[in-house]
Amino acid sequence: MKLGLLTAMFSDKPLKDVLELIRPLGLQTVELGAGNYPGDPHCQREALLKSKPKRTELLAMIKGEGLSISALSCHGNPIHPDDAYAKANHKVTMETINLANLLGVGVVNGFSGCPGSGPWDKKPNWVTCAWPPDFLEILEWQWDKKVIPYWTKMNKVLKDAGVKFAFEMHPGFVVYNTETLLKLRGACGNNLGANFDPSHLFWQGMEPVECVKALKGCIYHVHAKDSIVHLTNAAVNGVNDAKSYGDEINRSWIFRTCGYGHDMKWWNDFFSTLRMVGYDGPISIEHEDSLMSSWEGLTKAVSFLKQTVIFEKPTAMTWA
Repeated sequence: MKLGLLTAMFSDKPLKDVLELIRPLGLQTVELGAGNYPGDPHCQREALLKSKPKRTELLAMIKGEGLSISALSCHGNPIHPDDAYAKANHKVTMETINLANLLGVGVVNGFSGCPGSGPWDKKPNWVTCAWPPDFLEILEWQWDKKVIPYWTKMNKVLKDAGVKFAFEMHPGFVVYNTETLLKLRGACGNNLGANFDPSHLFWQGMEPVECVKALKGCIYHVHAKDSIVHLTNAAVNGVNDAKSYGDEINRSWIFRTCGYGHDMKWWNDFFSTLRMVGYDGPISIEHEDSLMSSWEGLTKAVSFLKQTVIFEKPTAMTWA
């Protein structure tokens, strides 16, 4: 496995400055935003698509630091019920896939998207319960009319480009847990898989280690990000919490730097399980801890994860 970061945490700095800043940390990969969320401050998608010299310059700059690009990040909603919004997000997604192909990057990270309740809607509708029956009718329409047709076509696009699309399982979108990811992949194709981020699974009540086992062969990229459920708040209000991320003391859960939500034993088990299912790819630190600066969160995560990530494959062993 290789340890790196999503550079969006330093979106206020040019990429050259970011690479100089992280040089002492001894990282091996960078994940670059290419549009939609988190934007493209370090990977100007349109300019790079038009210019081979610019692409060569970008790759040389990153390689010169002893790094490689783990993925391009493009988190949008290309099946949004607002047609203009969906088309804009789709355009960025297509361009990001094309750019990944040109840069020799094998993975694009993003969301599955979420449609509305029907063809008349202008806002997404994320269904969270099975009753009254209206909700099941909404789900059926979303998957049959929007989700499966769109991602079936995109699976072919990805296959032709030699690129995998890795869904971040994220509430608010149709792929938010293990079951929905496997449902979409099973219906649409194997160029679709997971950008496995345990932080979104913790607060939903899942055990990410078990999810890794269930997703064997489907994990194309991993985010290193922690979260913690504040049990006193969750005991009163549950975990579906729409309060501001800045209202940390009153929220049912918050994002944390790795090690501040779950201990080293948990992370040891996580990386060991990734190894057992055959994953040997990048571990990309994503910083969203509102209690720490990006630099403090990153450096603490790097120090912690260097003790837990399994960097080397074992040599061949025999047992008597």
